[in-house]
Amino acid sequence: MVEISQNEARVLRTLVDSGGKAALEDLVKKLGLADSAVSRAVLSLSQKQLVKERVEKRTELSLTDEGRTFARVGLPERIIFLEVKNRGGRLSLKEALQLSKLADKYGSIATGWISRKRWGTVEKSGPDLVIVARSDAPVDEDEEILARLKNDLLLLEELPTALKDAALRLKKRSLVESRERNDREVEITEEGRNIGTSAPTQSEVSSLTGDMMLSGDWEKVNLRGYNVSSAVPRTYPGKYHPYLRFLRMVKRKLVGLGFSEAVGPLVETAFINCDCLYMPQDHPAREIHDLYYLKDPSRTSLEEYGSLVDRVAQTHENGWKTGSIGWRYKFSRDEASKLILRSHGTALSVRTMLSKELQIPGKYFAIARCFRPDMLDKTHLTEFNQAEGIVLDPSLNLRNLLGILEMFAKEVAGADKVRFKPDYFPFTEPSVELQAYREGFGWMEFGGSGILRPEVTEPLGVKVPVLAWGLGIDRLYMMSRRIQDIRKLFTSDLEWIREQTVG
Repeated sequence: MVEISQNEARVLRTLVDSGGKAALEDLVKKLGLADSAVSRAVLSLSQKQLVKERVEKRTELSLTDEGRTFARVGLPERIIFLEVKNRGGRLSLKEALQLSKLADKYGSIATGWISRKRWGTVEKSGPDLVIVARSDAPVDEDEEILARLKNDLLLLEELPTALKDAALRLKKRSLVESRERNDREVEITEEGRNIGTSAPTQSEVSSLTGDMMLSGDWEKVNLRGYNVSSAVPRTYPGKYHPYLRFLRMVKRKLVGLGFSEAVGPLVETAFINCDCLYMPQDHPAREIHDLYYLKDPSRTSLEEYGSLVDRVAQTHENGWKTGSIGWRYKFSRDEASKLILRSHGTALSVRTMLSKELQIPGKYFAIARCFRPDMLDKTHLTEFNQAEGIVLDPSLNLRNLLGILEMFAKEVAGADKVRFKPDYFPFTEPSVELQAYREGFGWMEFGGSGILRPEVTEPLGVKVPVLAWGLGIDRLYMMSRRIQDIRKLFTSDLEWIREQTVG
C-alpha cells in the first residue's frame, strides 16, 4: 500500500471534491496552505503516479499607462471623429486637434486610423488636411478590448479571432502590453482516486524544535524528506533598481575613459542655464511652457559671478570681444537672476568651465536630472536624465565629437548603426543630432551635440575648442533593454522591476 503524507492526502481529497482536476492556484486557495507546500505535495504525488500535472503557457494582456488614458477618454481616432461629426462632418485636422486638446503628434495617428477603419476620408487642402466624417462609426474591436482591459486582465488565447487581432494591433500601438505566464493544472489519476481516502498517512515534521529534543519526541516523529527537485518559493533579494544600475555602469565606463564627474544644483539661475550659453532672453525655449520657474524665491543675486555678468551681457548685446555682433538687444540682469529648475545638463558644463579645478586638456561628464514641462507620452517625461559632457583640447575637431557619440550609441545603448543630422542650438556651431538604430527596436533620437561657440567659451575664460553633448540617457537605456515606453523606467510596478535581469 502506498503511504502518503497528510498534505498529499488533503490534495487528493480536494481534487476528488473538485471533480478530479483543479488549477494549482485553486488548490492553494482551497487548502489554505503555502504554495510551496502544495507544490511539494503535488510533485510527490506525481512521482507516485497518483496525479498528473499539465503546464499550459498563456499570454496575459494588460493596459500600458497610455492605454489606460485612452481607455478612459477614447482612442485618438474616436476623439477626432466625434469632433468632426459634431461640427457638421467636415473639419480641418488643425482645428480638430485644437478643439479636442490632443497633442499634434496624434494628428497623423488619428487620420491614419480614421481612413483605415473607414470612419471617414482625409483630403488635402493646401498645407492642412481636412477630415470628412461618415454619419456613424460603431464601436470596433479595438475599443472593445480597451473597455474589457479597463476593469480586468485578459488572456490572449481565450479571445475570439477578431478580438485577438485587435489586441495585437493595440500592442503594436503600445497601448497594450503582454506577459507570458504558465498555468498549472493538476488531475487525479484512477489510482489516486482509489487510494485518496484509504491510504495510510504519516505525520511529518520539517524541522526539530528544542522541545522535541528535551522531551525525546524527536525519536518518534517522521522527518520530511528533502527533495532537491521540488519547487521552492520565489525569493526577491535586494538589488539596485535596473535603471540605477545602468546609470552606475555608464558612470564607471566614462570614469574608465578618463572623464571626471561634474555636479551642480537642481535649482539654477537663468544666467547659468541660459545666458552663459548664449541663449537670447527672448528665445522660445525660455517661455513659461518650456521652463519651470520658481515662485518663491523667484530671483537670486548674481554678485558671486562678478565681471562675468558684464562679459555675458556685452556678448549678448554686441558680441563683446568674440568677433560676433551679438543678438542686438538690451540684456536684462533681472531676467538673468530668475531661478528655475535645471532644464538641461549643459548648465553643469558651464559650471565646470567656471571652476578653479578646470584642467585643459580635460574631459568632464555629468548624469544630470533635468526638468521641462513636456507633454507626458511614451518618449517624453517632465523629469528626465541627461548624459552631459565636454572635452577641452586645442587639437579637437568635429570628427572627434562624432566618435564619442558613436561610442555612446553602440557601447551603451547596443545600437547597430548610427547617423548624424545637422541641427541648431544657440550655443554650438556646428551642431549635430545623434540618431541610432537597433534591429527589432527601430530608430531613436538621443540628443544634441556640437562645438561650443566662442560667444560661450570666451566670456568664461576658455580659449580652446570645447566639444559638448547632451544625450537623453533614459532613451539610451530604453534601446539597450528594448523598452518602448519611457514611463517604465520610473514605474512602481514591482513585477516589472523584479523581472529585470541584474546584468
